[in-house]
Amino acid sequence: MDSHEVISKAVEQTSFKEVAAQMGVSLSLAYKWSQPDEQLGSGTSNPLDRVRQLFEITKDAQLIQWLCHKANGIFVQNPTGGGPRGMELMPATQEIVQQFADLLTAISKAAADNRINKEEAEHIRHVWDELKRFTEGFVRHCEKGEFADLADEIKTHRGTH
Repeated sequence: MDSHEVISKAVEQTSFKEVAAQMGVSLSLAYKWSQPDEQLGSGTSNPLDRVRQLFEITKDAQLIQWLCHKANGIFVQNPTGGGPRGMELMPATQEIVQQFADLLTAISKAAADNRINKEEAEHIRHVWDELKRFTEGFVRHCEKGEFADLADEIKTHRGTH
């Protein structure tokens, strides 16, 4: 789905008039956001395209993470490949366990005085978000079948030593 289609669908929940008023833009500009780029003519990009462009320029996933957080969600980047097929399963599993232990440590340290302040809550949130992102990447690897033949690969690997 293109960005202008996403905007059109989202505005179905309210109206272009309401969106324009709440965002402090003209009604015609709000309507332009719901049109394909070639129909804009004015060179005005819609807000979604501008956020995408900002991300492409900066390559900083915090932009997308922030937006997802504001929508009560989380951004999970697609995992990149690397290493021999399936051979990163154990280190990845151990990393999940370690990140979970880090989360429990952050919670325990923060709660030691029977209260959690803003900075501690932000730290817990950061550790939790990293755990969720990493685990989602792991699950995606599993779903792609990248760990399916691990047992055979381990037997083969152990047999050569």
